[in-house]
Amino acid sequence: MASFLTLHSFCLFSILFAVTVTATNCASTALKPTTHFRFYMHDDFTGYTGTKPTAMRIVTMPKLSINDTSPRTFGDVAVLNNLLTKGPSHESELIGRAQGFSVRVADGGLVNALSLHLVFEHGTFAGSSIYMEGRIPLNEPIRESVLVGGTGQFRFARGYLISENYDYNLVTGGVVEVNVYVM
Repeated sequence: MASFLTLHSFCLFSILFAVTVTATNCASTALKPTTHFRFYMHDDFTGYTGTKPTAMRIVTMPKLSINDTSPRTFGDVAVLNNLLTKGPSHESELIGRAQGFSVRVADGGLVNALSLHLVFEHGTFAGSSIYMEGRIPLNEPIRESVLVGGTGQFRFARGYLISENYDYNLVTGGVVEVNVYVM
């Protein structure tokens, strides 16, 4: 009976040791960004980047209150085909397009649920794309979104994006700085 308990204790200790070592190894090898790059997205509702807008509201919901003066409303839907450039000027070198849609999901239209494909047309990542989803609170100075996949060089990619307004307002749109961290 004593040898059974000793064997049982040894097995239990071995299992606990293996679990501890595995958990420690997983924690010490947490994913770190392997690629970081920055670009600027031109969210143009008025046509300042050319002859036509690159973002357009396709569903405009009625105001919930007569006192609501926000240019955006809960339930609005916008489609995007925004320029992605190396610098903040819309005349800067074109990298690609941000294509997707946004739904205003909070009163006053200040929070968007954003679904976006970042399609690279020129440069190092030409022919590849990144897909991201995010809750974008427009009144926050810095927003974080999740990178959920990609194509080409970004196939099976994971990571996150940090976006912040460079020069932006709710009426006309503007320029958003985007930092991408790919794992």
